[in-house]
Amino acid sequence: MVAKFYYVFAGLIVFAVAVVLTLALIYQDDLPSIEEIYNIEPPLVTTIYGAGGEVLQKYHYQNRILVPYSKLPPHLIQALVATEDSRFFDHWGVHWKGVLRALFRNLWGGFGTQGGSTITQQLARMLFLTREVTLARKIKEAFTSIKIEHTYSKQEILEMYLNNYFFENRSYGIETAARSYFNKNTESLTLLEAATLVAIVNAPARYSPIKSPRRALMRRNYVLSRMRAEGYISAPLCDSLQQLSIELDLSQNVTGEAPYFTEMVRQYLIDKHGEEKFYGGGLAVYTTLQPRLQRVAEEAIRVQTDTIQTRIENKYPPNHHAYTIEYYDSVGDSLAHRYKEIQAAFVAIDNATGDIIALVGGKDFSEWKFNRAVQSTLQPGSAFKPFVYTAAVHAGFRPSDILYDTPIVLTIPGAREWRPHNFDDRFDGPMTLREGLARSRNLIAIKLLQKVTPERVIFYAMRMGITTPLRPVPTLAIGTSEVRLIDLVSAFSTFPNGGIHIAPRFITRVVDRYGNILEENRVADKEVVMTAAAAYMMVNLMQSTLDHPRGTGQKARRLGFLRPAGGKTGTSDSFCDNWFIGYTPQITSGSWVGFDDKTSIGKNQTGATNGLPIWTKFMIAAHDTLTIEGFVEPKGIVHATVCLESGKLASPYCTNTADEVFLQQFPITEVCPLHLHGGSLRPKINSSQDTTGEIKRF
Repeated sequence: MVAKFYYVFAGLIVFAVAVVLTLALIYQDDLPSIEEIYNIEPPLVTTIYGAGGEVLQKYHYQNRILVPYSKLPPHLIQALVATEDSRFFDHWGVHWKGVLRALFRNLWGGFGTQGGSTITQQLARMLFLTREVTLARKIKEAFTSIKIEHTYSKQEILEMYLNNYFFENRSYGIETAARSYFNKNTESLTLLEAATLVAIVNAPARYSPIKSPRRALMRRNYVLSRMRAEGYISAPLCDSLQQLSIELDLSQNVTGEAPYFTEMVRQYLIDKHGEEKFYGGGLAVYTTLQPRLQRVAEEAIRVQTDTIQTRIENKYPPNHHAYTIEYYDSVGDSLAHRYKEIQAAFVAIDNATGDIIALVGGKDFSEWKFNRAVQSTLQPGSAFKPFVYTAAVHAGFRPSDILYDTPIVLTIPGAREWRPHNFDDRFDGPMTLREGLARSRNLIAIKLLQKVTPERVIFYAMRMGITTPLRPVPTLAIGTSEVRLIDLVSAFSTFPNGGIHIAPRFITRVVDRYGNILEENRVADKEVVMTAAAAYMMVNLMQSTLDHPRGTGQKARRLGFLRPAGGKTGTSDSFCDNWFIGYTPQITSGSWVGFDDKTSIGKNQTGATNGLPIWTKFMIAAHDTLTIEGFVEPKGIVHATVCLESGKLASPYCTNTADEVFLQQFPITEVCPLHLHGGSLRPKINSSQDTTGEIKRF
């Protein structure tokens, strides 16, 4: 009888083994390979950091941050094991008693009534299978669990489980869950907080403490009772903890900072490393942005655009043809009007490195994704004139040279005659090149361009960093060829850098999840595009924009920015684009204000009116921790006292004089011929005439 029992028992074992082997053979192709088991790599969050290590933005398929087993608090592990798989440390992937019990209940109550899955089986389902409730899936789950147990230790399985589980609230993994629910890292979780997170595991949507606080509380108390039953906590402690409510801290910032800048970073990284790597690779991206200054720039733009928008809406009726847009109002089932939105952009660069320390592409990224700082091509207006003067300095022109602010008529091939004018529609006659730049007189710049040729101006503009096409026509002098704000700021940084151009940099380093450096961007090669002496000449000239009594940038001084600085205002035709680009020895920055569709901002709305206040607010804040520095005069510069009426060396009889700087290779030697022996020989010139007394045609 005993022998017969053993034969039956042995037969059952053989049958069971045969069934297992048969099932394994049937589902072999549907199971993950050993290689897949060995190389489990869940998608991780890519984080973009500011220059000081501040988190700017996170991108992810799944919001996940890995935490090692050593950082998991013991009470978290105890809560999980007690609730989800009390025999976890005893089985080898499948708890057969639990499987048989679940099978019996499923046969009695319908399939899906009870799961009977171990933690390892749940992990197998998370990583390799679906959540479909079928017998086939349960079989695959069991075999995959055995493979996982054969490959990994119990501690590694728990680590993978907690790092992969979805805890609702955009939280993949225990670390992200700890931060999003309690604003702390996993290591700092209290027993109650750990029990709350484990409570979510059973059914994330059902037991969310945000969406269903009452059910979450009941489930958390069940977790505590399981911990007591398994001997992890005492009964009195369990009872006292169950009386407490769930206290969440949802204050963690999830919106991110510097959206226009981080979007530029995102596009660059996807182009270079691919979408999969960016969203799931857990990259650490270190950038050049300084968050404090970024916030200053954003606030300055908000204040200035709000001011302009209010002025326009108070001045023009709500159906004005130029300042409003017609749209269909579905609520009122009729046509309606809304005002166009004024926009602005800003870029700031560290002169020494080319690092972009602030970048704003518009007044509200949530409404307008287009980045006007790097994507828009815009007419710079008079902000282009420094390139004309750069070519002139290299050609031997001096700041004291006299040109005539008088009318001209130009014939441009393929166009009608062009009669350029100044902002104020006046012509002020003879003036030095310095005064012409400080006061931004169009006729002076146009005549200077004719003398040095448009081709030479384009040559220097391109060398200094302008990347957009420039047309070699007379209107180039007043900025009719379009440029990008970031290029213009980068080009202007050449002046305080002593003639050295450094390409802009916005990413310093990219590191993958394993600490491997994918790219490391050192400061770009320093390209000498002009001599230090010529660059200093331009700096000295452009300081007059802010310091000359009639300089177009003089408002910056009235607003409180008193450091040594140079710059240039810009206003395009019809007052569509307002600019100010300026620099100190340490920082170059620039602002643009305008409508996207080239609508005029309004008569007499200039770069000094709308662009300069943004620049000034930023530069005051950016320099509040920097030492005061002046522009260092290099070798190759000479000084002389000149007569401002003739532009020549002052004689003892000249009364209108000033100290002036010159390049050593282009010294001034001629003494003023107008004031000899105390008399003035200067002929009287009508403001509507050139030196010949006639309208000049080029």
